[in-house]
Parts: sequence; C-alpha cells; structure tokens
Amino acid sequence: MQTLNFDINGMTCGGCTGSVQRALSKLDGVSHAEVTLHPGTATVVVDPTRASPAQVQAAITHLGYSAKARPTAQNEQAPS
Repeated sequence: MQTLNFDINGMTCGGCTGSVQRALSKLDGVSHAEVTLHPGTATVVVDPTRASPAQVQAAITHLGYSAKARPTAQNEQAPS
C-alpha cells in the first residue's frame, strides 16, 4: 500500500470534504481516504498497482477542486 497526500483548493464547507472523500473512497484500489477542510488536504491510501496518483488527482479535479500532490516521505510505501 502507498500513502498519497494532496493539497486541495476550493473546498468551502463540510459538504465539499464529504463529496471529495466519497469520490476518493469509490476509486478502485483506494483502501482509505481522509479529507480535511482546513488546511484543505487529502490523505489517500492506495494499492499502487490499481490506482495512481494521477487517477486520485483527476477524481478530485473532476469535482471542481484543484489538487496538487505533496511530495513527502509519506508518499513511500505505507506499512501493511
């Protein structure tokens, strides 16, 4: 499993975070998604053989928000 972190701009309420979290949770290969309004972030645990960072980012932008992957050490393999 791999943990991906994204900065998300444009969310203004709890409904926004809920929409993003539901969309990410429905992606094939996503085992966990957590979205916070402030500071506007998403942490997503994915199976890298089934979901790519680009697919996660596309799911967020499809909802009308801008998303940028955060290059951190957490983007490495997550413990099983």
